[in-house]
This record gives sequence, structure tokens and C-alpha cells, in this order.
Amino acid sequence: MSDPNTLNDRNVYLSTIPPEQAVLLAKSALDRPKLVREEMVPAHEACGRVTSGPIFARCSSPTFHAAAMDGIAVRASDTFAAREGSPVTLTKPLSFTPVNTGHSLPGGMDAVVMIEHVDQVDDNTVRIEAPAFPWQHVRRIGEDIVATELLLPQNHTLSAYDIGALLAAGIFEVPVWERVRLTFIPTGDEVLNFLDKPTPFPGQVIESNSQVFRAIATSWGAVASFTTPVPDQPELLKAAVNQALLDGAHIVVVGAGSSAGSKDFTRSTFEAFGEVLCHGISVMPGKPTVLGVTSRKFGGELRGRLLVGAPGYPVSAVVCLEDVLEPIVRWLMRQQSPGRQKIHARLARKTPSRPGMEEIVRLAVGRVGDGFVASPLARGAGLITSLTRAQAVTRIPAQSEGLEQDADIEAELLVPQAGLDRVLMHIGSHDNILDLLANELMGLPEPLRLVSSHVGSMGGLTALKNGSALFAGCHLFDPETRDFNFPFLQKHLPGLDLVVLNLAIRHQGLIVPRGNPKNIKGVADLTRPEVSFINRQRGAGTRILLDHHLNVAGISPTIVRGYDREEFTHMGVAVNVLTGAADCGLGIFAAAKALGLDFAPLAHERYDLIIPAAYLDDMRIQTLRTVIETPQFQERMKDLGGYETTFTGRIMEPGMGLGE
Repeated sequence: MSDPNTLNDRNVYLSTIPPEQAVLLAKSALDRPKLVREEMVPAHEACGRVTSGPIFARCSSPTFHAAAMDGIAVRASDTFAAREGSPVTLTKPLSFTPVNTGHSLPGGMDAVVMIEHVDQVDDNTVRIEAPAFPWQHVRRIGEDIVATELLLPQNHTLSAYDIGALLAAGIFEVPVWERVRLTFIPTGDEVLNFLDKPTPFPGQVIESNSQVFRAIATSWGAVASFTTPVPDQPELLKAAVNQALLDGAHIVVVGAGSSAGSKDFTRSTFEAFGEVLCHGISVMPGKPTVLGVTSRKFGGELRGRLLVGAPGYPVSAVVCLEDVLEPIVRWLMRQQSPGRQKIHARLARKTPSRPGMEEIVRLAVGRVGDGFVASPLARGAGLITSLTRAQAVTRIPAQSEGLEQDADIEAELLVPQAGLDRVLMHIGSHDNILDLLANELMGLPEPLRLVSSHVGSMGGLTALKNGSALFAGCHLFDPETRDFNFPFLQKHLPGLDLVVLNLAIRHQGLIVPRGNPKNIKGVADLTRPEVSFINRQRGAGTRILLDHHLNVAGISPTIVRGYDREEFTHMGVAVNVLTGAADCGLGIFAAAKALGLDFAPLAHERYDLIIPAAYLDDMRIQTLRTVIETPQFQERMKDLGGYETTFTGRIMEPGMGLGE
């Protein structure tokens, strides 16, 4: 048996091509008329379907001359002499008949006089003081629809309003293109079936891509199904693909197994069924996308079906689905893509990119001042939370080395633009209270969405300086003055009119495993060679706090094993400790408590929100302050552990420190 790690056992990408070219290759290889057929469906169930041929009205609408108002039906010629002060008298049934809206117009009558303009003399006699013109307030036969006329053309996506028109025209069944049927096959020895509600062990993952695929494909109007995960065995994958084809799938999507590893069998499987059209698209994430088509060696219905290899990482898989598969599916169903609304936004921070391949970057977006600000989210292909937190995406061209801070970018919105005015853009230090606050704000009668970009306290000050955030979380300690934040504002943001609002006093310390097996009590223990440490990123207030305590203790960072390993959040530090990736890390007590870890206290500090004074009247900031000041919210903060509310909601002044 060969070594699975040798290069000979690995796939080699074909020449990568742009997604648009991959889509064109698929369209040219598929026989659309034979692949997606016509079917008849009940008209009242056809909303969202696409007509496969022209539809002609069977009935006129209305089918009779109908009164359009409550009143009396008359012959217009009988009323011509009516004038104000010189009324015309009409008698029933010879010269008028009472009618209600929608009633058929009596024979010989050609106009309706509104009831408000009728003077009732007795049960059989009325007077009117204004003439009626022919067909006044009358819906004439065929006013809306005339029998035999074209009601809807072919390849028209039926709306809710179209359903009403179809039924009004006497159409009870409509010819439409059948829905494209797709089957998703997740693969991998390490992949667990989510239906089993498993708890993964190290090296295992819960399968979720099939449900992302299913929801996305359903939104296109397609019929999506999925299978249980298939192990990394070529014969089992071939059997699963074959069964999906036999079950009638127009498109079979294999999840994972499309890269160049020794257990990536998607391409070879597709070659067994037909022709591989492309292996690799020139966009990141999403590169390991494979397209193939079943060949003519298959009999009848199985030939000419599309085969898709989607990357295993969720963000890459979504790019494959949205940039490659969606255009193909909508083309097969004769639909136009609704597209995405685009806006211009200012980029909150520099975003480098590797030249040679287009890169899709997901963004948190909100209105700040007179325009929109976009903050890039983490770009790992496996970070599914970058999908859940994004309001937009932008595309960095293949020839570019990235985007500069404050660049004017085009952002494709993933949410309605109106919602961006209800986004609170926070850039700065991470704290668990922000998650609590985000939930509280979304529970309001008029919800607000808190979007946080965790770049550390110094990164937050930079964002405020550049006008990229409504507020920034900050907890910078100045040893010389024994004060928080104000010395740094004076140094780095001189001249800016800022308000410092306290959120909490929080407890910082060394997060250690439960039971503290290595008996770590303080920074002196970080010098022990058997102790591994996980640090926060440069510019984080927690890292600045660590450096202060190391300096006081006379400890050089170079002898702390793991000092250069960085995490961007307190929970990131805590989970490293939980999983044994590090023996300890500096963080807040709330993070240790959340994961059931122990904690060696080191310091108390003030976590403040730095707000430009110009935004104090902004409805979003006013709402934020109102929530923070409520006793209920402050109690929930305390329940997280390691927070004191001595100053919570108060505007701070220089020199207040911790109030001790």
C-alpha cells in the first residue's frame, strides 16, 4: 500500500479558470431542453414557477358589464338634461335600477350614478342633478382581460399577482418547466451525520454543508435533497453518485473531496461517469470546485447530468454554490438571477490579498456618519461565522495585492440596505458583554444589530480616528497615571471630541485548565519551560496589560513560551486552554467561567466605550446607553462572572481610575 502522504497519490488541479468561464463550460455541455422538461401544475400552486410556453386567456375579465360603484344603473341619454337646480326624475324599473359594486349591469343600461349623487324621492322615484356619460362607473366586458389574448409569455416567472390573473382568466393548470432536482452527497471519514445529534471527538466534525446547500438551492426554486455522509472510499462514493442519478437528480453535488489530497476522490469519480469540464476556479475561497457531466455511454435519462464537486470548507462551498452553481441552475430553470444590491462603502482597515486570484471578502457593514463603513471579517475558508455575521461581500481583483484602509469599495449586499441604518458598528476590544448586548439590542421592539470587529483597543482608537466606527471598546491601562484610556486618547487622538462611557469593571487573570494541574498562579510561572502560553494580538489592551506585568516582574517576553502565538478574543484564548493547545492565557474571568476553566486573578481594569461626541444624539447610541443603564442588563452582566457595575453607564473623566 502506498503512503497516503506521497505526492503521487494526490490530485493535480487542472488549469484554474474564472467562475464565469466554468459556468459557460457547463451550459455548453448541457442539453437544456432534454434535461429539464415541461410539466403541468395547478395554477394556484404555481407561484415562483417559470412558464414553459405562452398562456392565453380562456375567459374575459370581467365577463359582463359590471357596476363599479354602489348606486343606480341608468341609460346615460336619459340623464343628459340634468342640471344643478333642474334635476331629472327617474322611475324604477323603467329608467333606473339599484345596483351594488360588481353587479351585472341590467339590459339597456349603460351608466351608473353613485348613490351619493342620488336624491331618493320614494321607493320607485329618484332625482339627479348631474348628467351621466356613457359607461360612467362601469367595468366593461374584457376591460382587464379579453379571452384568447396573450396573458403571460413563455419563460416568465410567475408572481402572486400572476396567480390571480390566471384564475380570473379561467386558467386552472399552467405549463411550467420542472424544478431542477439536486442531490448533495457529503463525504469524509471524519464527518458525522447531524441527524444523529453527535458530539464530535478530536478530528471529527458535524456535517452541516448539506443543509446550507439545501436552504440556498431551495431559495432558487430548486428541489434539493441530501444523503448521509459517505466515507472516503472510492467505490462507496461512486455508488452514492450513481444512486442519486438513478433517483432522478439533474445535478449531483459532492461535498468535500475536490481538493488535491490523497483522499480526494471527487475528480476521479466524475471521470468514471463522464467528462470533467474543470477542476479549480480562480477565486478564493472556492478554488477546489469541480464540474463534470455524465457521458453518452450511460443510457437514456442518466446521460447529460451535471456533476459538481464543492469544497469541504463552508465558506469555499458557499462560493461554489453562489458563483458557479446558482447561475447554472437558474439558466436551466429559465430564471433571471435577482442579483444583489450594490453600495459604495469605506473600508475600515487594510486588507491584503495574494495576486493571481480573485478573492471574495465578507464584510460587516453599517452606516457611520454620512456614509457606509465596511469592516472585513475573518477570511478563513472554514469560518462559518463569517457567513452568519456578514452584511455584504466585496471582490478583490486577481491582479491586486489588496485594498488599502479607507478605500472606496463596491459592496454586494447580503441584507436589505434599509437594515444598515439599524446597525451599530463597533470596532475595538473584545468582551463577552458585547455578545450579551447584541442579544439585548435584537430583542427590542425596534431591534438594532450590533456588529463587532475585534481588533483590540488600539485598533479601535485607529478606527475612531479614521471615522470608521460609531464606538470602540477600550481598556488601556497607563501605569504612570494609574488611569485607563484617557492618556491614550490624549496621545493618539488629540483634538477629537470623545466621550468615555463605562461598560464595566472586569477581572483579568490567567485562564488555566480546571484544577490548575501545573499550579500556575501568576506571571512568574510563565517563565517555567513546561508552561505554554497563548497571547492576544498586538494592540490588544490585554496584551498591553500583560506586557506591563511582565515588565514589573522583570521578565523578558522572549522567555515566555508561546508569547508570539496570538488569539483575537478572550473566548479564543479560553478554548485554546480548554483543548490543551496552551496551558494558560491572559483573559477575563467571564471567558474562563463560560468554559468551566479555572482562573488566577491578576488585575481589575475598566472597560469603556469610546464614543465620538457627534454621535451622542444618534438614535442607535441613545438606545445603546438606555439598555446599558437598565438594572436588568447590569444583573445579566454580573451573572457572566467577573464584572462590577460601579461605573456602568456613567460618563468618565480623567483620573477616575477604578474609583478606589
